[in-house]
Amino acid sequence: MLTLSTVLVSGVFLWFTVIWMGGAALLTGRALALSWRPIWQVVLSCFGLGLVDRFFAYALFDASLLSVVGYTVDTVTILGIGLFSYRVVHVSVIVRQYPWLFERTGWLTYKSCQ
Repeated sequence: MLTLSTVLVSGVFLWFTVIWMGGAALLTGRALALSWRPIWQVVLSCFGLGLVDRFFAYALFDASLLSVVGYTVDTVTILGIGLFSYRVVHVSVIVRQYPWLFERTGWLTYKSCQ
């Protein structure tokens, strides 16, 4: 039986999902933010990356292909990385593009200058 603890402890999750698929999610979020795409495209892309992650875990590491717990944990992790990347780059783009309107208040936030 595949449980949440076995998914999180496995080396496949740490090595493949976090490093490889997380890197793909990071680059996806960055690319979509730089091209001024809406955030829902990041969510949709990360759901697709979650499917790719499940397939590769099945094909390369003999994991369960149709595991709902595995897909959910992997996709939430990938989605978190993608959304974080999108927000950091989006704030940078907004502040750099419109310096007279916005100023950065942190990595993930900006405020109006008025």
